[in-house]
Amino acid sequence: MPPAPARKPHTPLPAISQQRGWLRWLPGLQTLRDYRLAWLPKDIAAGLVLTTMLVPVGIAYAEASGVPGIYGLYATIVPLLAYALFGPSRILVLGPDSALAALILAVVLPLSGGDPMRAVTLASMMAVVAGLTCLIAGLLRLGFITELLSKPIRYGYMNGIALSVLISQAPKLFGFSIDSQGPLSDLWAIASALIEGQAHLYSLLVGAGTLALILLLSRFRQLPGILIAVTLATLAVALFELDSQGVQVLGELPQGLPSFTLPWLSGVDLASVVLGGIAVALVAFADTSVLSRTYAARTGRPVDPNQELVALGAANLAGGLFQGFPISSSASRTPVAEAAGAMTQVAGIVGALSVALLLVLAPDLMQYLPTSALAAVVIAAVIGLFVVTDLRRIFRVQQWEFWLSMACFAGVLTFGVIPGIGIAVVLAVIEFLWDGWRPYYTVLGQVEGVRGFHDIKRHPDARQIPGLLLFRWDAPLFFANAELFQQCLLQALEKAPAPVRRVVIAAEPVTSIDVTSADMLGDLERMLAEAGIELHFAEVKGPLKDKLRRFGLLHDDQPRHLQPTVSAAVEAYLSDHADEAMPGHARHAD
Repeated sequence: MPPAPARKPHTPLPAISQQRGWLRWLPGLQTLRDYRLAWLPKDIAAGLVLTTMLVPVGIAYAEASGVPGIYGLYATIVPLLAYALFGPSRILVLGPDSALAALILAVVLPLSGGDPMRAVTLASMMAVVAGLTCLIAGLLRLGFITELLSKPIRYGYMNGIALSVLISQAPKLFGFSIDSQGPLSDLWAIASALIEGQAHLYSLLVGAGTLALILLLSRFRQLPGILIAVTLATLAVALFELDSQGVQVLGELPQGLPSFTLPWLSGVDLASVVLGGIAVALVAFADTSVLSRTYAARTGRPVDPNQELVALGAANLAGGLFQGFPISSSASRTPVAEAAGAMTQVAGIVGALSVALLLVLAPDLMQYLPTSALAAVVIAAVIGLFVVTDLRRIFRVQQWEFWLSMACFAGVLTFGVIPGIGIAVVLAVIEFLWDGWRPYYTVLGQVEGVRGFHDIKRHPDARQIPGLLLFRWDAPLFFANAELFQQCLLQALEKAPAPVRRVVIAAEPVTSIDVTSADMLGDLERMLAEAGIELHFAEVKGPLKDKLRRFGLLHDDQPRHLQPTVSAAVEAYLSDHADEAMPGHARHAD
């Protein structure tokens, strides 16, 4: 007898998942404890490379969010440090994000009255709300919430947000300004301004050139395309003195680091701020959870979605208390960190400290940075947010989900980003309920030459056993579909080819039952009994069986009313009513 092969040793769970007590909420401490000096050169190099993107992108997304560019750097430094302590992902990079820009702008623009400092305070308030929302949700272990948004709905609101951001950046690219009234109104205003010849030629050349260069260099992942394009645009403005020709520039940045500030404004619409913060939290975690799971799969380190919520909440809360605005994970900066060889969140710490040193030692380095180039950075990032190819696939395979995505997209554009997110959530709930509200149901019969019992809608030649109705309901039974269940069953009895003496509910797809549907089944059982028809069940799962007993629908003195399989239920019927057995009926299991 040959020796048994050696068993592969089990891969130990990551140390983070083995933590107990309060330490499990601080994965950064565990990473620091297990840190290897051999990783440090790679993390430092990756952090320095990452800085080349953190600065221009942070400033650009701040401008896109309706706050001065310097606050994009504040919203980069503190959240990166907070995530390094609380974040479960080794290389995920957080910071200002294009997906949130339209959400922030939708709140900040109408409430700030054109006052930049008021806009900063409002954005910081949103960050605090978003942070507290994520923290509470994480502590309550509600990380599953984002799973309620289906892929078509996520595509719809992301496409809507992407187009909203693109529309908001177009005036800066062309070198003029408009009074924002919402995406569709803004689109009309932009078209009118272009027709009237308000576009500034030099601003457009700088912005369009920057955008073209970013898109061209994006093919070469090893090159810092954004940094190269923005640096060339800045040099062009400085060398040719284009700022004196009407090209708007960033100007001098304040020297120093962000300070602790408790953001508060009296006399503002707090409901809009709170709702905006919650919407930001939902979008940020939806994006972060997807990106986190993606990189967790690559590194082989599972990530707890609840800890990810806590980390995202801590980063937003810290950012809001240090003059920042809402942040999320970055699908553009995280790959840069990975490609540069980042091993841990030390790379993010190096990036944050490098940005801080820039603000302290060389704040004037970016004074000639043109705003049209910053708009180009945002537009280039937003282009990557659009989902078209997969929507085509969805249209081919299931058109109603495609139109659901389009409805969400239209809601964002028509009513604004925040109401559009609300529409997305409502549509998600409706989509979730619809399959259970109006589920598929069928009668089962026997198909010649095929074992088991099958859907007579798909097999019209299937034979039903005289006197027996096998009825399958493909959803949980609950208050919204209880009446429909009864109607469908009674209709199936009317259409039966012979008088029915027993109904068997093939209950394998029925995963749950509530009081309303249990009462309906009780009434149905009495109604059928009065007509001389028995009600039996087959393939009932244990939890549902417990509920049926608790609701009084199963009794210990009726063991034959519950069968383990449909075939067993058929055999029991044939045994009880042998006189009605079909000639030549084959008694076999599924």
